[in-house]
Amino acid sequence: MISKRLVAASFTATLCVASAVVTHFEGLRSKTYFDPVGVPTICYGHTATAAVGQVKSADECQRLLDSDLTVAINAVDALVKVPLTVERRAALVSFVYNVGQGKLAGSTLLRKLNDGDVAGACAEFDLWVFAGGVKLNGLVARRAEERELCEVGL
Repeated sequence: MISKRLVAASFTATLCVASAVVTHFEGLRSKTYFDPVGVPTICYGHTATAAVGQVKSADECQRLLDSDLTVAINAVDALVKVPLTVERRAALVSFVYNVGQGKLAGSTLLRKLNDGDVAGACAEFDLWVFAGGVKLNGLVARRAEERELCEVGL
């Protein structure tokens, strides 16, 4: 049986790697802004409670990020039925943080992963580079990073 310490260490490692990816690509913005598809956003890409006119401190933004990443980790863990490396789990967490649990749940990426086609699943990241029908260079770079993490150990 896996010890609680090992589970906690895996969670922490995933959180650290996913946090590095998310903070790099999202950046910190303490005042509300609109993302490329017009959604109010604040801090490191937080949308759930963002409202026009909000201002957050760096500490508040870090707490939102940690909370949002925890939600994303739990979503990945609920949807993925195969063992994951820390890197692959972090790639999926970054992806869910960006597009949402529902998009992963209905994706070919998840189907391939759960069917054991890890290489095919990792290649699917390359297709998720559009927002509002527009290909975004930032998403191209982010998906390349997520794919690289996904492919660690292949």
